[in-house]
Amino acid sequence: MKQRVLIVDDHAMMRDGLRKLLLDAPDVEVVGDVADGRTALDLVRTLSPSLVVMDVGMPELNGVEATRRIRTEFPAVRVLALSTHADRRYVQHMLDAGASGYVLKISAYDELLRAVRAVCAGKTYLSPEVAGGVVDRALHGTPGIPASVFERLGSREREVLQLVAEGRTSAETAREMHISIKTVETHRRNIVQKLGLHGTAELTKYAIREGITEL
Repeated sequence: MKQRVLIVDDHAMMRDGLRKLLLDAPDVEVVGDVADGRTALDLVRTLSPSLVVMDVGMPELNGVEATRRIRTEFPAVRVLALSTHADRRYVQHMLDAGASGYVLKISAYDELLRAVRAVCAGKTYLSPEVAGGVVDRALHGTPGIPASVFERLGSREREVLQLVAEGRTSAETAREMHISIKTVETHRRNIVQKLGLHGTAELTKYAIREGITEL
């Protein structure tokens, strides 16, 4: 039976390339592709893929948050992260969110296909360039490293932080998240209080450093 794969990446050329790469695989069927995490969640509900190939850095709703929500709502759907970033924080954020693999975009086609098949088979796959860091953290931990944004903020607060960092007003953020402006402003006050940061510039720098947004 073919594995049903949904591709999520905010670059059209990357989505087209991935679709073409997977087209010839006899055991894989690409059921759709989409440019953002929010729409990806909607398509998982309607298309029932067995695997989501998920870009990490995307506007509006990043790959970490999208992965966390997909895995919470659909635990049988597996996620394979695909990213330009080999930074240990990005890898760990995706694994903590529930991804079963992490592949760098510079990887060859053969490696991507191996990763897709491994994750679909219930295994974990990490590109060699990032595997060492994950193993090192598992063996030795990371003492002295400050708590990450994923430990300090709630899911909705992280979503507000991303939209603020990407230049959205409170009204635009409220429309995007389907909540009231008052709720957005409450989340923003909580973010400032928890992080001890003030002003959009400081929040934006923090969001970029933590991998919430790539702007």
